[in-house]
Amino acid sequence: MTSLFVRNVEVEGRAGQDLRIEAGRIAEIGPRLAHAGDDLDGRGGALIAGLVDHHIHLFALAARAQSLDLAGAAGPADVRARIASALAQRPPGAWVRALGYHETMAGELTRAELDALAPANPLRIQHQTGSLWMLNSRALERLGDGGGPQLERDAAGRPTGRLWRGDAWLRTRIGDEPPELAPIGRQLAAHGITALTDASVTTDAAAAERLAQAHRAGELPQRLTLMSGGPLAAPADGAFAVGPVKVLLDDHDLPDLDAFIGWIDGARAQGRGVAVHCVTAAELAITLAAFEAAGARVGDRVEHGGVIPRAAIALLKRLGLAVVTQPAFIRERGDRYLAEVDPAEHSDLYRCASLIAAGVPLALSSDAPYASPDPWAAIATAADRRTLGGRVIGAGERVTAAQALALHQAASPGGRAARVTVGAAADLCLLTTPLAEALAQPRAALVQATIIGGSVVYNG
Repeated sequence: MTSLFVRNVEVEGRAGQDLRIEAGRIAEIGPRLAHAGDDLDGRGGALIAGLVDHHIHLFALAARAQSLDLAGAAGPADVRARIASALAQRPPGAWVRALGYHETMAGELTRAELDALAPANPLRIQHQTGSLWMLNSRALERLGDGGGPQLERDAAGRPTGRLWRGDAWLRTRIGDEPPELAPIGRQLAAHGITALTDASVTTDAAAAERLAQAHRAGELPQRLTLMSGGPLAAPADGAFAVGPVKVLLDDHDLPDLDAFIGWIDGARAQGRGVAVHCVTAAELAITLAAFEAAGARVGDRVEHGGVIPRAAIALLKRLGLAVVTQPAFIRERGDRYLAEVDPAEHSDLYRCASLIAAGVPLALSSDAPYASPDPWAAIATAADRRTLGGRVIGAGERVTAAQALALHQAASPGGRAARVTVGAAADLCLLTTPLAEALAQPRAALVQATIIGGSVVYNG
């Protein structure tokens, strides 16, 4: 599409505006413009800059749609019932993949318990953090020996069925049939999302090319930036940009400081920033120590910021590190946090307001599929800090819905929110209502259309 005419929209607070797009950019804004090109009637809704998800896992999100979801299971009986239902739909010997498990549902699952749940099928269950797979005996037999140090073993050397950070090894044994990405592209477009950063440490050249092909085919219409654990080169056609090198930390197996500094140096050799997975205070502490020793640069990021002690905020500011956080975890896991986390540390969880006040660069994201990919739910949670049970965590970390939206509209963490102005890229989200009404009760259902590069990719 070379031209698009959007009429009767609210732009930057001005009602009754028309907008003309040419060659992927906003060419003209004003009331009662001369009609040109294909027509989109805004019906008085706000036309805003498109939303950006700065931390998402696209293949995992697509795979979740094809897997058994245990999220929200209400106890052991519910877990058993969901797995039994999935087994009933599969023949003996067929793989069963379940996601979203947490110990609060039915305790720490053992290999024997999984064998009882699925005696005739290979079963693998992923912990909701994404760091751990739990396998039954059928699954271990199917996979064969291996797994290296990632496969936990008992004192006698027998596999316990617990596999840490073993996604790459699983793919080599099970096969790597990529899940469909088109439904994910449609879902994200329906949320008004126009750009994504895939934060997967496992992305290699082959995975990056699959994502690039999905983008070229229009299955993933969003602009793509990809992180990776190793070297990665951007294609000549710009199907994706290369983001920071991802460093994945696990609280139970933290690296020594010299090794961490070596990873940062390796990223610098590639001319790239560094993005570090930091969910716990211990992970953040070693991250800050490593950046103090190696030096931080613009583009370096702390992913999640699950726990940020107040004393760490000034150091984050001094180092210039950006934080990319996910308010949705307050809503989706907050009731468990309230039960498990010391009340004195509740304000340390997924901070927003205090980071902004201190001048720490901040962006919001989803971490989907480990939380909902809906940015409007995240915006609402950033504003009210309420759990699913209706309780509040860290009231002092609330931001306004307008601030939360702006944190979803910057091209990079800490950058200025994009605006709808002449000359800007036509990556836009059209709402069904004026912006003030939408921010009063943020929800994805208010997205009327999404435009990327001047082309309508969603029209509800």
